[in-house]
Amino acid sequence: MALSIIFMGTPAFSVPTLEALVKAGHRIAAVYSQPPRPAGRRGLDLTKSPVHEAAEKLGLEVRTPLNFKDEEERLRFSSLQADVAVVVAYGLLLPQAVLEGTRLGCYNGHASLLPRWRGAAPLQRAIMAGDGETGMMVMKMDKGLDTGPVALTRRVNITPDMTGGELHDVMSAIGAEAMVEAMAKLEAGDLPLTPQPEEGVLYAAKIDKAETRIDFSRPAAAVHDHIRALAPFPGAWCEMVINGKAERVKVLASTLAEGHGAPGLVLDEAMTIACGNGAVRLLRLQRAGGKPLQAEDFRRGAAISSGMEIG
Repeated sequence: MALSIIFMGTPAFSVPTLEALVKAGHRIAAVYSQPPRPAGRRGLDLTKSPVHEAAEKLGLEVRTPLNFKDEEERLRFSSLQADVAVVVAYGLLLPQAVLEGTRLGCYNGHASLLPRWRGAAPLQRAIMAGDGETGMMVMKMDKGLDTGPVALTRRVNITPDMTGGELHDVMSAIGAEAMVEAMAKLEAGDLPLTPQPEEGVLYAAKIDKAETRIDFSRPAAAVHDHIRALAPFPGAWCEMVINGKAERVKVLASTLAEGHGAPGLVLDEAMTIACGNGAVRLLRLQRAGGKPLQAEDFRRGAAISSGMEIG
């Protein structure tokens, strides 16, 4: 017998979980997602979220409230009389009335090894910190921020050059598998919950635009981790003088390299850049309005040579 599930999610990261739950035979009572947002060059077009679009393709009812402050909205939620709510990167804090608005509560798919990296940007913060491991966790939600007891864990290695985009795709797929397994156990009455440890709590604050600029005065390992954590979006960037004009350039891939010099100094034709300690080699770059290019093609087109300074 399948569960009646309210699914709550917004970005592309959440879509595989929704699709996997449908494929597993569960009944989706409704899908909640963030409201359509302005998009396009002028911001005149409203764009539905990836979850919204996926739900419509599956023939599911979609609801897009701004929040749950209105009593009527909370009652609409509970009136679905669902067994459980599944939440994956929804983007809204849920009030107690929603957390208790289903028979079995709300279960969240969170992309970290809790209590490390609670909050909005766990994938990027794990890479920025140089973590060698992360994971997907299914937890039962409570009124705190990612503080609920854990039901199921799937561990994932973070390889030395893995980008945020690559980790996103791996974790999205694993998260879908984990949630399907968790819901099967919940349906069978065999999903034990383990309280999170009180020690080791770290918060993954949302990525701010002000922190996306590359600081080559930092150690090479920190610079490399910063670049790969933000690739491909929002993208770490630096300024380079191209054709006599300073331009903002995104760095989409890098690796650690041998070399030393003043921070930001281009050390060779392979785009090795000196850092505060050690060096990084820039592998893939993108000028504003241009397409991503391998370093050799980028350097040739932008006339970047050894001895120049970037930052």
